[in-house]
Amino acid sequence: MNSFDHIEHWIFDLDNTLYPASCRLFDQIDKRMTQYVADFLGIERIEAYALQKSYFRDFGTTMNGMMVNHQMDPEAYLHFVHDIDHSAVAAAPELGRAIGKLPGRKLVFTNGSVAHAQAVMARLGIVDLFDDVHDIKASDYVPKPAKETYTTMIERTGVDPAHAAMFEDIARNLEVPFELGMKTVLVRTLGDHADAGAIDLGSGDEPYVDFTTNDLSAFLKGLA
Repeated sequence: MNSFDHIEHWIFDLDNTLYPASCRLFDQIDKRMTQYVADFLGIERIEAYALQKSYFRDFGTTMNGMMVNHQMDPEAYLHFVHDIDHSAVAAAPELGRAIGKLPGRKLVFTNGSVAHAQAVMARLGIVDLFDDVHDIKASDYVPKPAKETYTTMIERTGVDPAHAAMFEDIARNLEVPFELGMKTVLVRTLGDHADAGAIDLGSGDEPYVDFTTNDLSAFLKGLA
């Protein structure tokens, strides 16, 4: 019996988790976030970038910081920052086969939008493998790592934390799942995030990280 034999709910973050950070897709999002903040507040990009990262650290997402401090419309922001070229994401047949063999339900749980998630999943070739996408709108725009958003996701999807596993590329987003009784896996890939120095991804040594992998497909295949 392995540590995942009891898992019935497989929950995956989207960006830099289901696809490798090395494809640099998040770079595009990162730049558009900076541009939106600069345009919305009428400030220079260098100031907007610093504010963007500050809000990410303090509020969970740049969007949440902008909503709290500047009453920004989240829908307009999400539409703008996710208007990117998704072709950087390559098909991932091995990942698809590995996910397809997992017993039980598969869900995407993202601080992004459903539209962005579906575009990424379509590129990967895994759309039909997932039962649901719980996005930031479904979380009432409250982002991970706030406990409230995990509670909202669990209530909406019917996930049983005692029989769930959570896969994330940012360690702090695994603390609440661990406390709720989920198995937690930190996914690390080459080229983590647009500016790793501005984002604390975690080391994998955190007490709430059960496993760390730099190859999600191989990790999932090893569970079969």
